[in-house]
Order: sequence, then structure tokens, then C-alpha cells
Amino acid sequence: MTFQRIVAIAIGILFLLKTGASALAESPVPKLPIPDKLVVLTFDDSVKSHYTVVRPLLRKYRFGATFFITEGFEFKTNKNHYMSWTEIARLHQDGFEIGNHTRDHLGLDATHPENLKKQLAAYPAQLKAINERCKEHGIPVPTSFAYPGNGIAAEALPLLKKLNIKFARRGGSPEYPYEKGRGVAYEPGKDHPLLLPTAGDARPDWELSDFIRAVKQAKNGRIAILQFHGAPDLAHSWVNTPVGKFEIYMKYLAENNYRVIALRDLEKYVDPKAVPADPFKIITERKKLIAQQQQQ
Repeated sequence: MTFQRIVAIAIGILFLLKTGASALAESPVPKLPIPDKLVVLTFDDSVKSHYTVVRPLLRKYRFGATFFITEGFEFKTNKNHYMSWTEIARLHQDGFEIGNHTRDHLGLDATHPENLKKQLAAYPAQLKAINERCKEHGIPVPTSFAYPGNGIAAEALPLLKKLNIKFARRGGSPEYPYEKGRGVAYEPGKDHPLLLPTAGDARPDWELSDFIRAVKQAKNGRIAILQFHGAPDLAHSWVNTPVGKFEIYMKYLAENNYRVIALRDLEKYVDPKAVPADPFKIITERKKLIAQQQQQ
């Protein structure tokens, strides 16, 4: 074999190794199959009981969860009702996810275009303010977001994407009215990753049956995302969850072998870059189906 032939073979091998490694690096990581009984726990508004009540109970059961942080309401002045950043940082250190809920709990009002325009213009600063506070306390910049007041708007989607949000949780509305806290499970491939529905938004008059109705939707490829505020929530009575009821709900999940994760952990099962052509198509379809069922 000539020297030139040896050199040619060596160059060919190096090329294959290089291109093969590149292809391997660029190939997507396979996603895990979505199991039944997959539940996402989320907690809104930086409520004090997230640290004093929720944290120890979740640690007991080794549940994951996302805590959506805002400095709105009386966050800066009322530390009886709201966490400190030291406590929020401890939640991160415990392995929980810290998500973004805007600095001032700024909701979106799609019914009034002029208001919406102003709200959207303020959103970059609103989210970046929480990002900076997270950095100050050794917390990763959030990639999960929850819409304050569960108000949504199509115009927010490209904005959230630009701000590096991978998953954004809304409420159970518009499929169901806001008042009762009913909702629907997340259907990967149909629901936009920045419009993830809530399967249940806990209310003070909820019973165990309401909670079970929400989590039992977690089957056949669907994921139940649950929304809580405080347990208790002393500042917002309409979304308060009594401690005793919250303990019963968490015990039910543990005893019935639910897999309980944070919102960020959805990336193990779904690709946040895979989005439906029409983000609101599935919402419209569900509303029609629910209306038909209610007429029967």
C-alpha cells in the first residue's frame, strides 16, 4: 500500500469520526414515554406557607414542584404572608424549581387591546426583574412561567419565547369558568408549551373528590398540571387551601403512586420546541365538546 493511499484512508477515517460526532451531537435526546399518573405541582404568588407548610410536606413525599415567584401584592412589606428571598433560595437548594410570575403580578387583559398593548410592553422588564433577583440569590434564571391571574393572550407567545421561557402555565379557563377551579389535562402535541392548561386550580370549598377529578385526567398520554396558591393563603381567601385538605391531597398522590414533578421536568417527556400550528385550536375544540356534554 502506497503512502498516498494510507494518507487518504486516514483522512477518510478522520472525516467519518468528525461528521459522526457532529451528527450525534445534533441529534435530539430521546424523550421518555409519558406514564399514566404523571402530575405537575405548581404554587403561585410567593406565599409564606409555601415555605412553612408546603415545603416540608413535599420533602416528606419526595415530590417535585414549581414555585412561581412575584414581588407583587405586599411581598416587600408583609413577611407574615409572603416569603423572603432567603426562603425562596432555600426552595431552590432543596431541589424545587423557581418559576417567573412577573415582578408586580402583572396580568394580561386580552379583552381591552389598549391595556394589553401596555401590559405586553412592560413584560420584558417584569420578567427580567425576577430573573435578576434570582441571580442575586444563586437561583437559575427561570425557564418556566405562570400567567398572573391566568390571563392569556396570543401576542404573549413570541414574547415569552424571546425571553427564553420553555413552558408557561395558564388556568383552566377558557375551557371552564374561572370560579370553580375546574380544568383540563395537558395534551402534548395539541397544547402549545406556552399555553399549558391547569387540570385543577384548588379552591377553599374543594373536597377530595374535586382533587381526584383533576388528577385522574393524567392518563393516555395526558398530564395533569395542578395549581395551588397558599396552604393556607391568608391574603387571598378565594384561592386559599386549608392545611388539612392540602395534607389529604398530597397523601392521596403518594398512596396512589402518582409521579409528581416540576414544570421544568416536562422536558424529559416533551419537546418544548414542538408547537401546534394553531395554539388555540385545541382550546376551541375542547370548549365545543364541553358545551355538548353539558347539554346532554
